[in-house]
Parts: sequence; structure tokens; C-alpha cells
Amino acid sequence: MATVDHKKIRKLISEKQKSYTDRQFFASRIFAGYLEDIAAAQTRRYGVRRKVSVRTVWEPKNNESAATNNSTIWINAGHKSITAKKIREERYELVIGNFAHELGHILYTDFIMLAVYRQYFQTGRWYPEQPPLTTGDDRINEADIWAFCKDDEMRKKMFLVLAFHVHNILEDGYVEGKILFRYPGVLGSNLAILREDDFESYETLTQMIEYESDGGHIWMTMENLFLSYAKYGKLKYGEEPLSDIRVQKVFSLLSEIDKAVTDPLAKERWNSVNIIMVRCWEYAKDFIESYIEKAEEAKAAGSVGSGTSADSMLAEALASIMGTSAEGTGETAPVEEPSGSASTAPGTTARKATAKMAVASKPPETEKETEDKETGAAGGDETKDESDGKPGIEIGSEDESEPEGEETGDGAIGDGETEDESGEAVADTEEQETDFSGEMASGDASTIQDVSSEEKGRIPLEQTDNLSNPSGGETELDDEYEGGGYENSASDIERLLENMAERDVHVDLEKQRTNELNELAQKIAYGNIHDGVNKKVHRDKEVKEEQKEKYKKIAAPLLYISKQLQRSITQQLKDKRTGGKHTGLLFGRKLNSSSLHRNDGRVFYKNTLPNTIPEMSVGLLLDESGSMSGSERATYARAAAIIVYDFCKALGIPIIVYGHSTEGYGMGASVSLYSYAEFEAIDRDDCYRLMDISAKCNNRDGAALRFVAEQLSKRQEDIRLLILVSDGQPCDSGYGGTAAEEDLRGIKQEYTRKGIIFVAAAIGSDKPNIERIYGDSFMDITDLNKLPVALTNVVKRHIRV
Repeated sequence: MATVDHKKIRKLISEKQKSYTDRQFFASRIFAGYLEDIAAAQTRRYGVRRKVSVRTVWEPKNNESAATNNSTIWINAGHKSITAKKIREERYELVIGNFAHELGHILYTDFIMLAVYRQYFQTGRWYPEQPPLTTGDDRINEADIWAFCKDDEMRKKMFLVLAFHVHNILEDGYVEGKILFRYPGVLGSNLAILREDDFESYETLTQMIEYESDGGHIWMTMENLFLSYAKYGKLKYGEEPLSDIRVQKVFSLLSEIDKAVTDPLAKERWNSVNIIMVRCWEYAKDFIESYIEKAEEAKAAGSVGSGTSADSMLAEALASIMGTSAEGTGETAPVEEPSGSASTAPGTTARKATAKMAVASKPPETEKETEDKETGAAGGDETKDESDGKPGIEIGSEDESEPEGEETGDGAIGDGETEDESGEAVADTEEQETDFSGEMASGDASTIQDVSSEEKGRIPLEQTDNLSNPSGGETELDDEYEGGGYENSASDIERLLENMAERDVHVDLEKQRTNELNELAQKIAYGNIHDGVNKKVHRDKEVKEEQKEKYKKIAAPLLYISKQLQRSITQQLKDKRTGGKHTGLLFGRKLNSSSLHRNDGRVFYKNTLPNTIPEMSVGLLLDESGSMSGSERATYARAAAIIVYDFCKALGIPIIVYGHSTEGYGMGASVSLYSYAEFEAIDRDDCYRLMDISAKCNNRDGAALRFVAEQLSKRQEDIRLLILVSDGQPCDSGYGGTAAEEDLRGIKQEYTRKGIIFVAAAIGSDKPNIERIYGDSFMDITDLNKLPVALTNVVKRHIRV
């Protein structure tokens, strides 16, 4: 077989890299593995030890862009919002942004509470506690909720669909704030890009109102506004006045939303959900009733199916709200946050501006509201300033009575205002451009770390007795942050593309090599006894990750034995190559005057000239017959193969490793050869292929032995060593007993004359069989710890060190 041309391989990889489509790139296992590595590297940096799996797909017709079940992140790289970008790097940034968002849910969403909330509501209770009913309308709405849902499972289910969707909106705002604040590198930077892109695509309130008259609903408009404020701290009003009922309803809930997206306690988000559902019940109820009516109409029209129930139709409508992510599922609590850790909400400057507009646009109190306050029924959070612990609304400032913000077309109002030193509101157009492009914690670009395909080193575990307890710390959020300065997105993609191309080229070349090996197998003259035998060479074209994991799990003690074997001859090889003075000899022609004082007689020395060590190649042939399954023979064979292969590779000794069996029991004469390692490596994964060594069917030893011996005979090395591991029981259709043993002895004699050195390895009780067939050229590998000595003696004997 032709020598592997590695320059040609590099050229093929380069050509293959240029041919990949976005679909091939983003949906590849290599890209998904890259995201898994990012998750591990970024999260463990903060003490998180949660395993995250990633699955990337390309489904242009699927309206979902990303989702998680709390153990696996699913990303649709073919989603229209991503494919709308023309440049691969831009698509890459959005995919990573979606990944960062879903990772935030895995880390910070309490999935257990979803089930708890459902269970409580089904039994007629609020979770985690009764919402505050601060007005008469609140009390009426709360009573109507229970009356509406009483003894009606479908209505309960639909209420929960809405409540869970509101919760997902608040949770989106919370987890994005956490990711932006805690992971300002690859994750935070690309999440900020995704957020900017999402906000640009948001519809204005004017557009949403137009949709209400064309199949939409005011509740969906309300949810859009909740989402916009929860994630960005601002609204896109379009041409609508601030007095619009939808805007006013959102303004009345700003403090609740602010608390939900900043409080690390998951219960507080559910409290906010309850308050929103109570205060907006008239819209939510009408929305539910509209879909109950639609479901009844569909049923009357004869449409029956999983997508025609009222709750499924309602859920489908909610899924169309732009900017929302799929509701996560799972059964675990969020990761533990350090004691006293702060939470932040993105868009603080925008939130303050929105809060000022809410105060300025608040209509005069009605007589009923005044009466409620006088009777103590009212106590809305809107009347409190920031000192009460509820962020977002400022009351009592010098500009309280002055209206803030003007309409700016389709953009957000007031999100570009700051205050000068006198307290006057001034326009800041530059800030308006950056409010939603990078709301992250302040951080120096020098803290951003390049992503690497290699492990950068981990912090070793050490015994500690206590933790420090810092005091006086402050939390600061930089609203002018414009990204983490991560500049290697393009090079990261190039590296992944190269990995993909390298894998595909290797697979193609391995397929080509298997074909060549099979052609070689047919050309060899096996002798009359094997002429009519079916011969087939098998080689795994691509090593699976599972094989690599298994190898890494068991390899350490075996590689230690290999290192012992290497050390035992490395120094002698070195001395042989360099020559020098050998002292302390019992016999010789020259006395060493500096050793005459010794009493053991070792007073002689000799000088040796540098010698060229004969080059060596090794062929390892493993019996994989069914009988190797007994007494752990196949296990010993696999372990010995790992040791010998590592030894040879470490010392630069060319080696091939083959196993052999037959196609199956009762299928006629055949031989199946399994190529585990070849002289010329293509993908550097042969060590992992050894994990596939196992006991299979019959064994036609003669044909397999001749195949490997023939390959060794064509090598140019001075020493060509063929090591066999077998139980000494040849058995195939018409091939067995003393006749088969005589065939093996004849093959050994034939190739010995061609310079091949045979060493047969015996396992336990197989020693008499091996000795009978191959003579005294055998070694016992039952005790793997003795393998270094046995193999060293073989090597020494033939290279004469």
C-alpha cells in the first residue's frame, strides 16, 4: 500500500474546508461539541459543575430557534432569524447568542417550581403566596379567576399556559441579565449581539394594535410589551401616546417586572406572575375565551386533532410572539449562587427613563382610587421611591412634574435621555444606539480569553477549611458597555471548519485505505488450503467518541507499563548510538586505575564506538475467535495490544495491529481481518481503535498469519518482528486439528526464511498449545506487569544491545 502523503492530506483538508455549506457546518457534531466545550470552560470558571449537551440542527421550516430540557440545549441554526444574515460569521454570532440564552436557563431557572406552581393552582391555591390585592379591581379579578377556572380543567390548563408564558418572559429577562453580567466573554458578547438584532426586529405598539384588528388580541400586545421591558427596559411605542391603556397597564407593573428580573429568588418571579395575571385578568380572560370559542368552531366544522384543542391553539398563538424563547423543561433547581450575590437587569439607564415617563404620564387619580387609599385598600408600588427596595421608578425627584421623552417614530421613547448636572433631561443619541447593543457588566477587554481547541489547564482540587467573607462590596452595572472586545469569532469558525474538513478527509482516506487493503488481501498467494476462502478486511473509518472515552478511562495503568518498557531499553539504545567508556567490568583487557581500590573485582573498562541500531518494525496479530472469550483471553489481548502499540509509537517503531476471526458460524470457509493500526497513520486515532478488540466467531489462523507476515516482509527495516496472541486452537470450516497446526508451522518456516521473527504470546493454560505449534519462541502475557521484561528481552535479543 502506498505511503501516506501528509502534504497531500493538508491540501485536501484545505480544499474540503472551503466547500462546506452553513448547513453542514452548524449541524455538525464538531460544532455541537465546540459549544459543549464553551459551556464547560465558561461555567466551571465560576464553580459550576453541570454537564451540558448540545444538539444543533438545520430546520428552516421550524419556527422554534432554541430550547432546553435542562440537560440538553437544542439549537435550530436554520431558523429564519439566523439565515436572514448573509455572512457566516454573523450567523455564528446569533447561534452562540441563542446558546448563551439557553445555557442561562439551565444555570439559573428553577424548573422544579414549574411543577409546584401547577400543583398549587390545580388545588385552588396561589404559589408561592397570595398576591397582594391592593385595589377593589384586584379583589374582583382574583375572585373571578377562581370562579372562571372552578371545576373546568380546560380553563385551568389555559390559565396555566398564560401564566407559564408570562413567567418565561420574566425568566428570559432574568437569565440574560445573569449571563451578560457573569460571562462577558464569548457568551455575553454574542448574547448582546443577538439582543440587539432581536430588538431591531420588534414590532412597534402601533403595528401590534393594527394586528389586533386582523386576528390578533390585546393580550398578545400586552405580552409583547412585558417582554420588551423585561429584557431591554424600554418599549417601542411607534405613534401611540403614552396615555394608551396598554402602555399605562405596563407602566403600572414596572416595579413588579423590575423585581422579577433582578431578584435571585425564583419565588419572586412567580409572585410577579400572579400580580400580572390578576391586574391584567380582563385581557387574559377574553384571550382564553376567544380560543375556547375557536376550538368549538373547529370541532363543529369536524376538525379534530392534537392541534385543535383550545389550549394547544392558544399555546401556538403565544409562540408566535416575536423575541420569546421556547419554554424550558426540566426537573432541577438552579445552580447555587454565592451568598449575597447580586443580580442585575440589563438596560438600567433605559429602565430609569421609562420609569420617569411612567410617572409623568400617570393620569389623575379617580374618585374611586382616592377612596381606596383613604380606606387603606390601595398601596401600589408605584408610589414608593427606590429606597423601598423596588428598583425602577423614581418618585420625588426635582423633575417629577415635568413630562419626559418625546416620540421618535418607530423607536423607543426616552431611552436616549440622560441628565446633566442641573438635573435637566438632555437627549443623548449615542447612548440611544447602545442601550440594547451591550447591556453587560463593566469589564476590561483584557479579561476576555481566547477560545482554544486544547485544554488550558484546570485548577487542582485542594483541601480548604474556610472561605473569606469580604465586606463593603458594591454592585455596579455599566450601561455604556459596548461588548467584551472578543475579536476571534472568525478564527474560531475557521478552526472548527478545519476540524470538520480534517475529519471528512480522514474518513475518505480511510475508506480508500480499506479498499486497498482488501485488494491486497485478494492478491496474496495463501497456498492451496486457503485459495477458495472468502477474505475481507474491516477498518473503522471514524472512531466514535465513546471509544475515546473508554480508552481514556482504562489506559493509565497500561501506559505506565509501556513507560517502564520504554525506560528499560531507552538508555541502552542511547549508549549504543553514542558509544563511550564502560567501567566497572569484571573482565577486560584494560585496567581502570581509578577503580583499583574496589574489592569486588570490577576494575576493568572498555571503550565502545558508536553503532547504528538496526531499525525495527512490528506486526501484532490477535486471535479474536469465540474461544478467546474464556478466562479473559480477549481482555489480556486487548491490554497487551495497548501496551505494545504505545511502546512502539513512543520509540518511533512502525507497527501494525490486526485481529482476525471469521464472517460467522456455519457460513463456510472465511477469514475476517480487522485493521486496528497501520504503519502509516492518517487520523492519529489508532490507539482508540484498539478498544474494539473482542472475541467473535471462528479463526482461520493460517490465512490471517500469512496476510500480516506478507505486509511485514515488504518492509525495509532490518528487524521485522511478528507477535502473535492466540489460544493455539485454529478452527474454521474444514480447518482445524493437527493439519491446521502443520499449516501454521509451515507459514512460520516460510517467512522466517524471509527474515520475519516470530514471537507467540501465550495466556495461562494456552502455553502448551502455543509451544507445540510455534516452538520455543513464545512469551507468557498472563501477568501484564511482566510484559515489559518479556518484551524487552525479545527486543534486546534481536537488536543486540
